[in-house]
Amino acid sequence: MLTVNGTEFVSASVVIINGTTMSTTVVSSMELQATVPAGFLPSPGSATVAVKTPSGNSGDLGCSSGGTSAALTITIN
Repeated sequence: MLTVNGTEFVSASVVIINGTTMSTTVVSSMELQATVPAGFLPSPGSATVAVKTPSGNSGDLGCSSGGTSAALTITIN
């Protein structure tokens, strides 16, 4: 399980690791939890993590324009 903190997440926001969309649970507008399958990251190294939100969202939660965040690189031990 990977927890991603940020802002303006919506029910359609998803976590992307190394270009692959993960099964994502939106905990709140500021927290996502992504299930990372066993073996997806089999050895130590690094991975890029981003969040994609589709456009067309409105209301108090989320960004209406959508898009993909800048990727962050995380270290896996």
